[in-house]
Amino acid sequence: MSTETISQSAASLRSQKIGFARTVRAYVALTKPRVMELLLVVTVPAMILAQDGLPSLWLVLATLLGGAMSAGSAGAFNCYIDRDMDRKMKRTSNRPLVTGEITDRSALVFAWVLGICSVVWLSFTTNWLAAALSAAAIFFYVVIYTLLLKRHSEQNIIWGGIAGCFPVLIGWAAVTGSLDWPAWIFFLVIFLWTPPHYWPLSMKYRSDYANAGVPMLGVVRGRVTVGMQIILYTWATAASSLLLIPVAQMGIVYAVVAVGSGAWFIIEAHRLYGSAIRGEEGKPMKVFHGSIAYLSLLSLAIAVDPLLPF
Repeated sequence: MSTETISQSAASLRSQKIGFARTVRAYVALTKPRVMELLLVVTVPAMILAQDGLPSLWLVLATLLGGAMSAGSAGAFNCYIDRDMDRKMKRTSNRPLVTGEITDRSALVFAWVLGICSVVWLSFTTNWLAAALSAAAIFFYVVIYTLLLKRHSEQNIIWGGIAGCFPVLIGWAAVTGSLDWPAWIFFLVIFLWTPPHYWPLSMKYRSDYANAGVPMLGVVRGRVTVGMQIILYTWATAASSLLLIPVAQMGIVYAVVAVGSGAWFIIEAHRLYGSAIRGEEGKPMKVFHGSIAYLSLLSLAIAVDPLLPF
């Protein structure tokens, strides 16, 4: 009997012993809920901007549910494909396929079911374009990023990050049935934001990624190079966010938030680069968490601005 077969058998026994509540938590963990939450944060603002007001509550809830299933499916596929690497990294040592709370086969079935349900649900509750974009998002994250890029290119997170931009398009399409320029600009903002969001994480967990053989930029390049790349993408992110002002006719609230939060994001990126130049480790996780705060503030401004009377 092979080592893999023994491991699978042990995982199956462990999964049978845990209780119902713990099993549910394990399946939820498989969907990468933190990533899912971040993706859904941008969906509602995109829908409000597309509607130029509040869409119907039913449409919002239906789109969020479909988007959650789509993101959860992609996350589950990712956990299944990367389970060998997850076993080598401290950061991912508690994932369900590593601990044996869920078997590999169950995870794969779960991923397929979630993905199919997402596409079917969105096609019936929104429109075919939103459903097609959901399928495209799963395909891009699973095939382009996880299978083709992640293990083979230091550019993995740049192009693989496109998958994380799809919720904006799904939300916009659910409201309008089309894709207009503001949606693509919001898409561009998230595309440019993804590297300075993720590269600090790769700096923090450099040894983890190195042990797993993942060529993240923080592994294959020095801190100074990574810091400079973070600065360049942060500047590009802040600049692209300003394009929404003329194109989507955003008001003063959005303009102030975009400029203020963008400046703060840039300053944090420069501080990290300054630490790298001085040969210090710096605080990459401060930039990581700051990037989340930046996108959250920007998304909130996008959601609020169209609802204001001025």
